[in-house]
Amino acid sequence: MDPGTGTDVTALAKVVARQRAEMERLRNAAAVTAVLERAKGALMATTGCSPDSAHEELVQRAKAGGRTLLEECWLALGALLPPEQQAAATAGLEPPGAADAPSAAVWESAPAGTGDIAEVLARVGRDLVGVRSPQELAGCLLEHLGPEVGADAVIFYGRLPEGGLELMGHAGLDAPLAAQWRRVPPLSGVTPLDILETREACWLEDVSRERQGHLLIGGRPERWPSRAWLPVPPGGSPGVALGVMRRQAGPFPRRQRELLRAVARLCAGRLRAFDAPQEGTGDRVAQTVQAVLDALPGATVLLTPLLSGSGEVEDYRIDAATPEAVDVFGRAGRDMLGKHILESYPSVAGEPLWRGYLDALTTKVPFESEPFAYQDVADGVPVTATYSVRAAPLGAGLLVTWLRHDPVERQEQRLSDVQRLGNLGWANWNLVTQEIAWSAQAYAVLGRAPARGPVRLEELPDLALPEDAGTLAHAIADLVRHGRPFDVPFRVRAAEDVRHLRFVAEAVTEPDGTPAEVHGFVQDLTPQRSAELALVESERAVLLQRGILQAERALAARLQHALLPLPSEPVRLAGLCVDVAYLPAQSGIHVGGDWFSAVELPNDDALFVVGDVAGHGIGAVATMAQLRFTAKGMVSTGSSLTGALGRLNRLLLHSRDSRTTATMVLARYHPGSRVLTWAQAGHPPPLLVRDGKVRFLDRPGGMLLGASANPVYESAEIRLEPGDRLLMYTDGLMERLGEGLDMGFARLAEAVRVHTCGPSGSLDALLDTMLGQRRRDDVCLLDIRMPVDGE
Repeated sequence: MDPGTGTDVTALAKVVARQRAEMERLRNAAAVTAVLERAKGALMATTGCSPDSAHEELVQRAKAGGRTLLEECWLALGALLPPEQQAAATAGLEPPGAADAPSAAVWESAPAGTGDIAEVLARVGRDLVGVRSPQELAGCLLEHLGPEVGADAVIFYGRLPEGGLELMGHAGLDAPLAAQWRRVPPLSGVTPLDILETREACWLEDVSRERQGHLLIGGRPERWPSRAWLPVPPGGSPGVALGVMRRQAGPFPRRQRELLRAVARLCAGRLRAFDAPQEGTGDRVAQTVQAVLDALPGATVLLTPLLSGSGEVEDYRIDAATPEAVDVFGRAGRDMLGKHILESYPSVAGEPLWRGYLDALTTKVPFESEPFAYQDVADGVPVTATYSVRAAPLGAGLLVTWLRHDPVERQEQRLSDVQRLGNLGWANWNLVTQEIAWSAQAYAVLGRAPARGPVRLEELPDLALPEDAGTLAHAIADLVRHGRPFDVPFRVRAAEDVRHLRFVAEAVTEPDGTPAEVHGFVQDLTPQRSAELALVESERAVLLQRGILQAERALAARLQHALLPLPSEPVRLAGLCVDVAYLPAQSGIHVGGDWFSAVELPNDDALFVVGDVAGHGIGAVATMAQLRFTAKGMVSTGSSLTGALGRLNRLLLHSRDSRTTATMVLARYHPGSRVLTWAQAGHPPPLLVRDGKVRFLDRPGGMLLGASANPVYESAEIRLEPGDRLLMYTDGLMERLGEGLDMGFARLAEAVRVHTCGPSGSLDALLDTMLGQRRRDDVCLLDIRMPVDGE
């Protein structure tokens, strides 16, 4: 002791020693903690795990390798360094000079290129743990790599399945440039594509030279004089390209290259973490939901959206599922966890379900799809069932449930549809308990308000019209007493209308045959009954009209027979042989306006006329008679052919129906000179057969009758020779549907040439050839022959 102070120097020395030891222990502990935290950050960045999982992983690795936790931390940090520096950093598992008390200061004082890179990687790894998307990852790297390597922009490109690239995330790019280079097709000379193929980094350090062989990103390539592109992860099978752009020219030093390679390794783990199930809060939510879903029936899954670099939903990850949830590969329940929707249910892409999921995520309002048919498998047998899907927001994800519609519900829906489509409703009367049940459609059919309730069976006739009530009451009484089913029509008054109904019912009997229950249906047949009544009225009107038409046709036929008698055989007239044929448009009924005349005039000349009045029926017959007799009278009294046509034209213009028109050809034959003079009014020309040759006569001018107030009619002459044959006809002989007039005239000329021989029967053959079995118009044919000398 010091006599002056009473202080025990030995005791003080012991205290100082103990304090120094404690200080050293605390210093060592702080150093170990610093190294441990750096190693955890590196492991979290490379694997995407949580801090607790990283610590547990390091402990397990140390235990498995028989190393201390600190030694394992050095190994984890050394794995981030270039290969030649890993050996120096981990040769003794501790940096040089740290055998007794390793500390962060020792590591930080290591030679340049070792400690400096490790420090940067530790900071980067620590910050990467908090990023949640490739976009945030690019921003984090730009913040760290700006001071270290002079980076001015960081870009991540992901390889597309079809071979191109898609911009996953970026920092330092302006929005127009990012939009312009969002997708890159699989072109040659694209550096990010090339490094994914070669799996080697590319250092573009001279833009004037590199632009010749590389497609440089950016509106002006010189904006970034030096660039670096690295595959992520380095080696292996990279799927992402990391680009670092600099405004400064010149090469990347060795330290910067090694730092960028190490950063690429760090990014690989973080990018994998974006697609892997996240631990922490999300994991706890998924675990909680899974515990609930394990106890639930049906098909329900918890989906977590997976975002692209631009923030769009690319897919959904299944984080929880009920045992009955099954995907297209047969995986069920927990076997589906971690799988993606587009993998498990590829048909969802682009469908209304996908759009409904997006709407539910955006609006936070549950989405429920329309029912749809889906083929399920029950006991190995395909069964088509009806489902609907409901997606409800849950946190940042969706709880999606497949709802199978119950067969009973489907049956009730089908029954309701049948009643609605058939306009009928069912009804049931329990005769023992007096319970009555009607469907909603039964009230609608009977026109009774549901609030008034159903009526008893015996009161049902009170709803019918009085004239139908008795029949309905008798049928009901017979059913209740003897169990005889019935099908009875009756009418009810609903609002201002009368409905035609049908009541079909049968009884359910007791073992002794006593009716105990009555069930049936009532059907509204008003539309059908209205259609039947309308059809009956229409049939009556048709029959009446048919009778009127038949009477008119019969009268017209009698008038025509009286006015236009047909000779039974050819006649001689002014030395000529004349044959006539007339065929109506409808066989057996002569009601057309075609006519002919072949008469001898007072001076022994012969008059031949063929005409055609537009239309059919009594009016056409009356006009035909008027023209026929007037023409014959005019020519008989000395009128010229052209003068007669002019007067007939005025006659039609001033008739009761001034719109009536007609065509006509008039011919006057003088037997002494054998000259035939003829004129026409809009009528087909006569056909001459001479010496086996057939030709149509050239028509003189003349417009059809009734078409103009001042027509001009001309005449023409022809001398007939022995053996000549002249045909005058109406247009019904040569007209055919869909055929032009020129073709009709050609057919007629050919038919006449073929059937010109023979004294009799030639007209029948000619008509058969020209008309066949169907006639659209009346046909009148006048066959005039000049006999050969001696006949």
